[in-house]
Amino acid sequence: MRTTLTVLVVAVVLLSGCSGMGGQTTDAPSTTAPTDTPASTATATPMAATEADASVTGTPHMGCQPGEINKNGTCTVAVSGQNAAIFSAENLSAITAEETTIGGTPGYLARPADNGTYPAVVMIHEWWGLNENIKHMADILAGHGYVVFAVDLYGGEVATNSSRAGQLSGQVRENPDEAVAKMSAAVSGLRELPSTTNQVASLGWCFGGGQSLQLSLSEADLNATVIYYGTLATDEETLQRIDGPVLGIFGSEDQVVPVEDVRAFNETLDELGVEHEVYVYEGANHAFANPSGQSFEPEATRDAWSKTLDFLDETLRAEGS
Repeated sequence: MRTTLTVLVVAVVLLSGCSGMGGQTTDAPSTTAPTDTPASTATATPMAATEADASVTGTPHMGCQPGEINKNGTCTVAVSGQNAAIFSAENLSAITAEETTIGGTPGYLARPADNGTYPAVVMIHEWWGLNENIKHMADILAGHGYVVFAVDLYGGEVATNSSRAGQLSGQVRENPDEAVAKMSAAVSGLRELPSTTNQVASLGWCFGGGQSLQLSLSEADLNATVIYYGTLATDEETLQRIDGPVLGIFGSEDQVVPVEDVRAFNETLDELGVEHEVYVYEGANHAFANPSGQSFEPEATRDAWSKTLDFLDETLRAEGS
């Protein structure tokens, strides 16, 4: 796995969406599907050790809407431009899913239906809470062969407006040890399930991206960490505790997680020798990977999700892991 900070150039779309800052009230969930024109190409320009260029080509696609994934792996076909194949929601394995608790932590468990053992992922919701969008993402990832536990850090409440979302996320940030303890218990509990291997990663978006980092910095033993535009630590003393490898996904126009912080995060991981991949999507704002939000960038999201699947496969399924 390479260590890199990459800027990906994609089409710019109307930007707004979920906020990672407690108490902000400028964002609200979209009640209608966003209108987007996918870019045909995305160009990656490495900005770390080399100046070499690479390219990522997007193609017209067919696939499933996240809300239309059936537990048997089938789906209703969606056409190019909708929320679908960006999440590689095609040819998924059948899964089972349930609301449950693991290690005393409430959440939503999705896993392959076939008997066997699979790597696990602790999934952490945005500031809205454990809503249907996050559950659908758990279903999709489970369909790719993972045991996914989407934790609920809000005690069952799901926010429907930004004011309440800010209050709920702020309450968690006021008691950071409690949130970390819940997520850590989920990590330990997942390893005890008969359907899991010993490999566990964390993955979160926005508020959940910041919590994914906090979990990785804790005493919990993670095999990989995925952060989608979560609030970052950048100092060496803090980041020396992180559980690598690390995948970071960010937008160049993010006003919550400035690109300067992303660069400092990347540079500190370099200095510490932590294996990592950090990508910055040019023109993308905060929460660009949420199909239900107005900031949704389908081309960037498609590329980021593909990188996420590759990263999890490489870190959790590697021979000897």
